[in-house]
Amino acid sequence: MSESENKKNVGLPMASRWDPGKLRQEEAHLQQLATQPFLARIRGYAKLTGPAWLQSAMTLGAGSAAASVMAGASFGYALLWVQPVAMLLGIIMMGALGNVVLTTGERPYGAFARELHPAVPFLWALGSIVASIIWHFPQYGLAGAAIWDLATLAGVPADPTAIPYLVKFAGGAAILAMSIVVTWNYGAGTRGIRIYETFLRWVIRLIILAFLFVVIKTGVDWGALWRGFFGFTIPSGKDGLTLVLGAVGAAVGINMTFLYPYSLLAKGWGKHHKGLSRYDLFSSMFLPFVIVTSLVIIAMANTVYDPAAGVLRTDLRPVDAARSLEGLLGSSLGRIVLDLGFIGMACGAISTHMVVCGFTGCEMFKLDYTTRRYRMFTLLPAIGILGVAFPSPLWMPVAASAVALTLLPIAYITFFVMSNKRSYLGEAAGTGWKRALFNLAMIVAILFACVGSAIKIKSGVIDKIFPPKSPAATQIAPPMPAMPPQG
Repeated sequence: MSESENKKNVGLPMASRWDPGKLRQEEAHLQQLATQPFLARIRGYAKLTGPAWLQSAMTLGAGSAAASVMAGASFGYALLWVQPVAMLLGIIMMGALGNVVLTTGERPYGAFARELHPAVPFLWALGSIVASIIWHFPQYGLAGAAIWDLATLAGVPADPTAIPYLVKFAGGAAILAMSIVVTWNYGAGTRGIRIYETFLRWVIRLIILAFLFVVIKTGVDWGALWRGFFGFTIPSGKDGLTLVLGAVGAAVGINMTFLYPYSLLAKGWGKHHKGLSRYDLFSSMFLPFVIVTSLVIIAMANTVYDPAAGVLRTDLRPVDAARSLEGLLGSSLGRIVLDLGFIGMACGAISTHMVVCGFTGCEMFKLDYTTRRYRMFTLLPAIGILGVAFPSPLWMPVAASAVALTLLPIAYITFFVMSNKRSYLGEAAGTGWKRALFNLAMIVAILFACVGSAIKIKSGVIDKIFPPKSPAATQIAPPMPAMPPQG
């Protein structure tokens, strides 16, 4: 590779806007922190987190909302363990990818093309863009339903029939405008990155507060909570196993894996940030995801779950869950708070989908990164605003499932190969039992991704094209819905 080509492929132009002096000071501070006791390191890292908030906001979207509502309404506390295990496996693969990028400082698209094959990053990028566009529709659908529910509480009449559509589209347009502002700031240098990351932090904090309010109002069965997290219950029957495996294997979307390394580079992070990046994944991605999904499951278990029914509640939408709280709490406050929480989940996912397309478009078409091009590509998924009132055509989620879910295991295998490529990483590939243990964890994550993708493709693609015969009853537990439980 020529010197000019290497310069073009290393880092991001956005990262060059960071003050080199400040970055050196940060690296020196991190090196000093690495020598400190565990608690001192944690306190130091807590002031510097950032990139994993994007992943957290993306995965806390319509898919995770619907999956958590269904789990709590159908199984009570029993499946609380599923989402933490699913996200832990995803973080293992993110950690492997982060090690590769932070060791070299090289943008992964070009590196994977050179070290493996040009088709590998192309398919990775294609899956990311397709997933971001198609999964944009249900985010607006979730937001539109919650907005209309709030409008009905305010006394807005549903007659004539055009009024609900006008309200939903007005709300969707406001969300799109806000998302454009914050995502375009992300492409405007270091100040924009700080603004966007602060926006995501507060969105996620507000989501947590909204669902925490409901859980406090409805109470917690602590014994059931403990069994739910550590009992590893699997619903009886073949379909119950399918439900759990599908959720565990598809919690992380392929678009999340593409965004993560570029968000690291956009921060100017390098090899001295590895410890910080691992802490960031745990504190900014794993914990918020587990807290929010658990709070939704608990709220539904406390309000909707009927242990005597033994039926999977596939008919219950997030907005229906919000309405169910009105009678229980004796006022509309719980319904309002939950609706606002669902709107927050949708907003976070919408903006991160746009950021994904901004980076991915430039890389996929081998264009020099500029703020103008980044902003242009962020608008690719904007068509999803139609989802506020109209679901995406049947072929769109089928296509998304076929492309994205097939490519996710391939992306995982790529990360595994690259993280063990000593000719590329050198000593950073690791040695001894630690390397063997981490490789084993990655293999487990890959296997679950393959199984989860196969289940999702069957339910989201094959069963849509060749519908199976309708069962006599919908007893627990039918196959997982077509959309994966991520943003």
